[in-house]
Amino acid sequence: MIKKTCQLLCVILISSLSVMKTDGFYVNITYVKSAMDIGAVCLDGSPPAYHWDMGSGSGTNNWLVHIEGGGWCNNVFTCLARSVTRLGSSNQMLEQVAFSGILHNQAQYNPDFYNWNKIKVRYCDGASFTGDVDKVNPKNNLHFRGARIFRAVIEDLLAKGMNNSENAILSGCSAGGLASILHCDNFKSYFPTSTTVKCLSDAGYFINSKDLFGQRRLEAFYDDVVNIHGSAKILPSSCTSKMKYSLCFFPKNVVQEIETPLFIINAAYDSWQLKNALAPGVVDPHGKWHHCKVDIEQCSSGQLEIIQEFRLEFLRALDGFFGTSSPRGMFINSCYAHCQTEIQETWFMSDSPMLNNKVTWARPVYSLINESK
Repeated sequence: MIKKTCQLLCVILISSLSVMKTDGFYVNITYVKSAMDIGAVCLDGSPPAYHWDMGSGSGTNNWLVHIEGGGWCNNVFTCLARSVTRLGSSNQMLEQVAFSGILHNQAQYNPDFYNWNKIKVRYCDGASFTGDVDKVNPKNNLHFRGARIFRAVIEDLLAKGMNNSENAILSGCSAGGLASILHCDNFKSYFPTSTTVKCLSDAGYFINSKDLFGQRRLEAFYDDVVNIHGSAKILPSSCTSKMKYSLCFFPKNVVQEIETPLFIINAAYDSWQLKNALAPGVVDPHGKWHHCKVDIEQCSSGQLEIIQEFRLEFLRALDGFFGTSSPRGMFINSCYAHCQTEIQETWFMSDSPMLNNKVTWARPVYSLINESK
């Protein structure tokens, strides 16, 4: 029996993860230059990339493929702006990045995955790896090839030993967490039946909420993302055959058809969604929500009521998540946070948020994932 864990446990409200200390190590970049042969390139036409910390000992044949987050671009202007940054060009990426949290290589910080092969896939397409447009406009030289990047990176890793996996997990944070949901069954299709394959989404469960003006701003944004990236043919047909394409970017509308074991980690008070979908600057011209969004303790009683309603809407969006034959699990806490698995302080440390005041929640999350073997 898969444990249906959905408890609101975190009483510590994390208002600014950027000020936390980090305990990590640095991993070199690998460019997948062969991907250019099939047009699997970043927005600017540069090759895709990833960082790989090789497994050892009992983890040699276990693989954790973690997809970087970073939002989306929805038109020529925003994609051009993105194409000259690390989120649109491997030419702008650092040669080394820090691995921490679920990617750490020391048992004291990451007891269950420390010796696995751990991959961080760099995110440079702007559509959660769903784009696939053949034609490139010579005026802007933008390449919308996210789906090809995903295939090229996975095939490169398979050739380097991932094809011999005993266990393989596709995970991701934010837009990467959404990608881990949208590509879950696709990821499994690359492996033999002898491999245990699962998917883990961290802060990727975006909901179709209304903003302060009553507009479904994220849905309208996704309309544009799907249009410019040509995402429709990559999104699950079980969803696109029933509703407009942009709605298939919302996990609620696709998770029931996913056959691969799927697990989600999310804050009910998801800070990114509260800041960008509920109260973006465009609906708050006088900045009344500015201090509240920076520090939830600065919110007025009225603002807290609105935030509480968002939490209830988020929980309602989880209805039906377990209505499938495939193993499922979730860990929903009450932190004001976004992306918790790759940050050491919210993954596994002595002062991390606790479950029943006994253990950090990395252990029950691992147990939850492990139960469905």
